[in-house]
Amino acid sequence: MPASLNRPAGAPQVLPYLYYPDATMALAFLVDAFGFTELEALRDEQGTVWSAQLSTGDGVVLIGPGMDEFGTRPVPDTAWACSRTFVYVDDVDAHWERARAAGATIVTALADHGPNRIYIASDCGGQQWIFAAPVAEGRS
Repeated sequence: MPASLNRPAGAPQVLPYLYYPDATMALAFLVDAFGFTELEALRDEQGTVWSAQLSTGDGVVLIGPGMDEFGTRPVPDTAWACSRTFVYVDDVDAHWERARAAGATIVTALADHGPNRIYIASDCGGQQWIFAAPVAEGRS
């Protein structure tokens, strides 16, 4: 089956879109704590972010505030995450230190799990992220 042509050139076929009560704060947090790069953002006259595209490596994620009319308002204080975003990083140990220093809530401590070394962090909007790197050879 041929690849879909119904997307901008170079755009990934699948883009997670995450909703935050305050997308402006989330954008700053994701850049500061997790090292994402802002690719573009739609802001109003006051600088409020209404939609933004962020990247890390060759991965891309979209964020926004959600809107009632689209049924995309986050559910506050949910006990369980309904999804998590999995991201490979070059140095998961350094990434974990950066996230902790920036105030990310660590959900699962950094540890080896199967073929990956991972940790799970919750960001300023309650979204959960799994950051991972393959387990280094010789590590026990």
